[in-house]
Amino acid sequence: MTRYSFALAAALVLPVALMAQDIGLPVGTRAPAVALEDLDGKPVDLSRYVGKQPVLLEFWATWCPLCQALEPALKAAHARFGGTVRFVAIGVGVNESPASIKRHLAEHPLPFPVLFDARGAAVRAYQAPTTSYIVVLDKAGKVTYTGAGAEQDVATALAHVVGN
Repeated sequence: MTRYSFALAAALVLPVALMAQDIGLPVGTRAPAVALEDLDGKPVDLSRYVGKQPVLLEFWATWCPLCQALEPALKAAHARFGGTVRFVAIGVGVNESPASIKRHLAEHPLPFPVLFDARGAAVRAYQAPTTSYIVVLDKAGKVTYTGAGAEQDVATALAHVVGN
């Protein structure tokens, strides 16, 4: 089987949302350990969440239109999978501050925690190419999905990682 026919066969068999995307961390990579801050400036290590249950990370900003467009799908996925998957938004430190995020969340609350990546450590470690970038980790802490943009099928990626 040639590489072309293998790629074509994989494209026909795998759902689009579960195919490895050519952005960010490669599927199968172990989640990097990263220290961030909560919105009150207290340190939070992402390893507190990783390796215990599946995790969805969204690299997010208040000013990001793709993040706003993706929000209904994330809220619906949280309602469906929030008992088995840990959702965490990572506020990027570009034209953003904990105060601006708090103001935004007061009017547009999210049903999961928002951390702040003041120095860009998580952006670099997770190779986030843009906001609206999502990384799904399995229970062992390995990347099972990455994607960016408003049209991601988050529910399918999560159903795959929890076995539904």
